[in-house]
Parts: sequence; structure tokens; C-alpha cells
Amino acid sequence: MKHYAGLDVSLKETSICIVNEAGSICREMKVPSHPEDLVRALQDPTWRLVRIGLEAGPLSQWLFSGLAQAGLPVVCIETRHTKAFLKAQVNKTDRNDARGIAQMMRVNLFRPVHIKTLTSQHRRALLTARKLLQEKAVAIENDIRGLLRNFGLKVGMTGAVGFDVRIRELVDGRPELADITASLLAARQMLREELSRLHRKVLEITREDGVCRRLMTIPGVGPVVALAFTSTIDVPARFRKSKAVGPVLGLTPVLKESGESKRVGQVSLCGDGMMRGLLYEAAQVLLTRVKKWSWLKAWAMNVAKRRGVRKAIVALARRLAVLMHRIWSDGTEFRWTKDPLVQPSL
Repeated sequence: MKHYAGLDVSLKETSICIVNEAGSICREMKVPSHPEDLVRALQDPTWRLVRIGLEAGPLSQWLFSGLAQAGLPVVCIETRHTKAFLKAQVNKTDRNDARGIAQMMRVNLFRPVHIKTLTSQHRRALLTARKLLQEKAVAIENDIRGLLRNFGLKVGMTGAVGFDVRIRELVDGRPELADITASLLAARQMLREELSRLHRKVLEITREDGVCRRLMTIPGVGPVVALAFTSTIDVPARFRKSKAVGPVLGLTPVLKESGESKRVGQVSLCGDGMMRGLLYEAAQVLLTRVKKWSWLKAWAMNVAKRRGVRKAIVALARRLAVLMHRIWSDGTEFRWTKDPLVQPSL
């Protein structure tokens, strides 16, 4: 008889539920959230496991890799689908969630999630750390501005390089404020130095990666966007068509249709938020800062005339994602003039 297992993972313990092909519960237990403990519990010869369901979460990549290396038929499932399926339950407990995931595996009602390779995970961690340092440095700068504004000292427009000099000029002759801002400026300087170090690492990786260099031939796409795209998509072959990249990154409108009513809403904003934000920034740079004309910018300008600049930037961000996937898959580079034999029909 075939068996199916559902895992509800928490930080310390994982609830396991095993059901047979008729849906009857065969075994329920809790084990520590560690691959070795899960493998030991699931490799019991009593069970002929066909699928093991694991909801996507903070520990899912680590646990999935350990179970897959042990030869277990583990599947990582999408959080939104799992939440919708388990919402019908009256009481939400770890045991009930494990039961629900096991039933999802039994009836084959789930959408699998791609588990990234270790290289992509490391690159993603690098980009996340870089973004974190950048946000903290900007937060300290804004806090310094607000602190000095209480005393009538206005920083004004200044770049990252001249910020330190400007603050010291404002607090000159105010020893109490100078002492306070000195500590904040020291913390900001440390964050900026570490940010520069991580950014240099990003540049080194993109310089040695042929795919990133090809993606950077697209106007508006820099090292950070190229590296983030390759680490997010990971394996381009998992998309049958380049057009499928847009919906996965949440850059396509939501359609709500019921009877006679049909409404097209805003973009779904599902998927990777950091990648979506970087694509939006790249589209904004292409539309407003890149001076060299191209077929891509001409297309975006036509959209801006018809629908407005904001919608044009979103549409351009989606088209950039599709174009980057096509260039990655075909091994080509961006061409500034429209060539139907090379450019995809988007």
C-alpha cells in the first residue's frame, strides 16, 4: 500500500503525519527539526512513501536538501496553496496542518516550489546582506537629519561622500551635538565600508560570470540586477516560455472574473519582492536616464504616452524580466535595433 507524509515545520520540532492511499492516518509523531532526525523517522521500512510534503519556509531549503540526499521523495510546496487548503480547518494546530499537508500529497493537490542550488543560495545571501547594510546606513543618515532638524540645523541635499563633512560643519561649535553625531557617523562609516566590501564582491562575481555579462548588455541592467536575476531564476530551463517569468515575479495584473463582471486589477506583487524592486529600478533608469535610444526604450515611451509613466515602468520591468530570461536561454546579447530573429515577441 502507498503512503504519503506531511511535514509541518517549526523552529524546534516538526509534526509528521503519514496517511495511506485511502486517506486513513497511519502514524503521527513529532521529531526535532533536523534532516537526520526526519530521515530516521521517514526511512522506516513499514512505509512505502510516494510523496513527502514540506511547506516552503525559512528551514525548507536545508531540510529539503537533507531529505533529498537521503533518497526520500520530498516535495516543497507553495505557501499560498497550502494556506488556502488548510484554511478550511476549524482549529489550526501543528498536528492538523501536518494532516492537511499529507492529504494534499495524497490527492496530488499542490504546486511544487523550486529549491535553488547552493550557488544561488550563497549569491542570494550576499545580495540580502548588501541590501541590509544599505538600508541601515540610509536609516542612520535619516535619523541624523531628523535629530539635527530639532535644533534648526538643516542638512539639505548632499551625497553619500559629502554627508559626513556636512554634518560636522553644522555641529561645529556645539560640543554636545558634535559628541552625539560623532557616534552615529562612526556607525554609518562602518556600515558604508562593509557595504563597499560586499559590493566589490558582487562586481567580482558578475565579472567572472558569462551569463551576468550578457545580461548587463541590456541598458539599465547593472551588476546587482544581473546577479539577483540569475540567483532568483536559478535554472532557466524550468520555465517553458520566457513569458512565464513575469507572473512568477508578480509583474502581471490580477484578473477577477465572476459572471458578467470582469475586472483587471493591479499587478499581483507575488513572488520575490527584492527582484521585483530591482527590475522596477532598472526600468526607471532605462526610461529616464539612459540617453542612447533603443527599440526597448521606444516601446516603453509609446506605453508611457498611452498609459502614463508609472504603468510604463511596470510594463518595462516585466519586459526586462522576459528579455533577460530569453537572452540567458539563447546565449545571445542585447541588440539595440529590433531584430525579429533575435528578440523575443513579448
